[in-house]
Amino acid sequence: RTGHLILMQRIGLFGGSFNPIHNGHLHLAQTARESLGLDQVVLIPANVSPFKQQNPDMASGADRLAMCRLAAETLPFCTVDGCELERAGVSYTVDTVRLFRNRYPEAELVLLVGSDMFLSFPKWHCWQEILEMAALGVVSRMDGDMAELEAQRAFLLQYGKIFLCPAEVCTVSSTKIRRNRKNHADFSCYLPQKVVQYIVSHNLYA
Repeated sequence: RTGHLILMQRIGLFGGSFNPIHNGHLHLAQTARESLGLDQVVLIPANVSPFKQQNPDMASGADRLAMCRLAAETLPFCTVDGCELERAGVSYTVDTVRLFRNRYPEAELVLLVGSDMFLSFPKWHCWQEILEMAALGVVSRMDGDMAELEAQRAFLLQYGKIFLCPAEVCTVSSTKIRRNRKNHADFSCYLPQKVVQYIVSHNLYA
């Protein structure tokens, strides 16, 4: 045992409304972990702005947090953090990254985003500050968008570190799951079993 060798931890931050969390999200976490050598991936359900709260399809923060915790049980490197729900108000990613930067000053932080989010990244609140504190780990969510992602990466590299994770695209959407549930169609193949049970027992999205 080498007493003084401390390896820098690499932590992936993965936020989203997770309404509900599904196998596509878990596939993204797994892909990013393998291709970026992450020690852990933190799932961070977003607090939703008051405007979206009118959406009858939006499960409560408590329900979305509980479903994330159940899903995280299927991946040993995954943890869940409710910081955005506790903070209330609009969830700005920059605030979350600042929180983790203060909490883990020595760690390398990697913010995980899908291709759609990555392409709109320069419109984010304080996006340059985010890149000063964390690298971006981008997982493609649609086939054939690599050229577009490469171009965006070339532009953003002047501001920070950008990693593209080549992966098989997994096209599951929360919208489709909610629609199937509402229409009494099967949706169980898209989610971990315990999340399916939670949705049914709490009568979500019915």
